[in-house]
Amino acid sequence: MDIQALLLTALAAFVIGVLLGPIAIPLLHRLKFGQSIREEGPKHHQSKAGTPTMGGVIILAAVVLTTLRFAFGSLDTVMMLVATVGFGLIGFADDLIKIVKKRNLGLTAKQKVILQALLTVILFVLLYREQGQEALSVHIPFTDAAVRLGYLYILFLMLVLVGTTNAVNLTDGLDGLLSGSAIMVFAAYAVYAYWHTSYDVALYCAAMVGALAAFLVFNRHPAKVFMGDTGSLAIGGGLAMAAVLTHSELTLILFGLVFVIEALSVIIQVFSYQTFGRRVFRMSPLHHHFELGGWSEWEVVILFWLASFICAFGTLAMVSH
Repeated sequence: MDIQALLLTALAAFVIGVLLGPIAIPLLHRLKFGQSIREEGPKHHQSKAGTPTMGGVIILAAVVLTTLRFAFGSLDTVMMLVATVGFGLIGFADDLIKIVKKRNLGLTAKQKVILQALLTVILFVLLYREQGQEALSVHIPFTDAAVRLGYLYILFLMLVLVGTTNAVNLTDGLDGLLSGSAIMVFAAYAVYAYWHTSYDVALYCAAMVGALAAFLVFNRHPAKVFMGDTGSLAIGGGLAMAAVLTHSELTLILFGLVFVIEALSVIIQVFSYQTFGRRVFRMSPLHHHFELGGWSEWEVVILFWLASFICAFGTLAMVSH
């Protein structure tokens, strides 16, 4: 396989996504799948209420169709798609409940944990079937060392999957923010997987780049559609599985550092407010802090795209040596 195959895969996913958008968006309008905007968010976001959500189905369709067409059909492909579709379905259920109940809360925390745990078990079984004992170790970044966790790896796997999906989900707060940021990370991971001869993972990541670029056509400011948890959880699940299959679970922290910082800003804000009664940020996640500081939505998005590019490709440059 060569780089041209990655570019062709990305292009195919982009074309599929662009063709699906004009079909899916009017359908979401007719179904009245409008976004509910949380009242405690920035006030100018209230004008976005009613914008169709669950547009993540566009990303899912483009990724699945392209991966099935261009990937080699190994167990790696199966695991990537199970993680993407599995977490996407959890997000779909969450979005649907929000829409039906007309509220900003979908699945309960307990329901999410149960569904995520079941999905983790399925992925662990598939992973162990393919890699055997090798699947029970965690590789240390920038070294040849690995720490053997044994069957405790299943808990580590759940931490990686749940942590990544939640961090990615928190980044989805402004038009085009997550789409563009995730493109950078998946593009870097496509190259990283290619270098490590994980060709199916590389092709999947290329497909995700194309699908996200297509979605960005409709999601850039002012957004015609939001991806919802359907999209953000699917993206997080796929990204986490790409890291697992390339034995770079810990390096993912650097590749997706923007997502990590977004999640940390929420944790710090909650801890500080509950412990000291004071807020560290004007609002969390971090992108809202910049918004309330007078930055335009587009300025914040460009900043985060640039930061994602630097983190993803800076990490890629470091691991290449």
